[in-house]
Amino acid sequence: MRAIRLMARVVMSEWGLQHLAGEAALLLSELVTNAVRHARGTPLRIQLTRQAEHTVYLAVVDYAPRRLPIPRVPGPDEDSGRGLYLVQAEAVRWGCDLLGAPAHPWGKRVWAVLEATTETTAR
Repeated sequence: MRAIRLMARVVMSEWGLQHLAGEAALLLSELVTNAVRHARGTPLRIQLTRQAEHTVYLAVVDYAPRRLPIPRVPGPDEDSGRGLYLVQAEAVRWGCDLLGAPAHPWGKRVWAVLEATTETTAR
């Protein structure tokens, strides 16, 4: 995941959005981790799109449409299971879209939108 976080930081820096680099790295690494863990080896596609001056769309596409992301409440002693809660906490919105024909989807896109607040743009 180190390479994924570095990629997010580099892209944010290139876009002049260093103030979003940490959040983008966290969100993208959580989305990729979920895809790797739950899509079980299907190829992945990563998408980062600058939607507005301080708004970034991050997405991961995989080819496992039947394994949808579902937030769960992990036990206090569990080491994993908090990724989607981190995504919910940092993103202004997030979701999942099935790709392909509704009756026979070929994959899914799990996405999050990150938006700078007045506080983060002042950094």
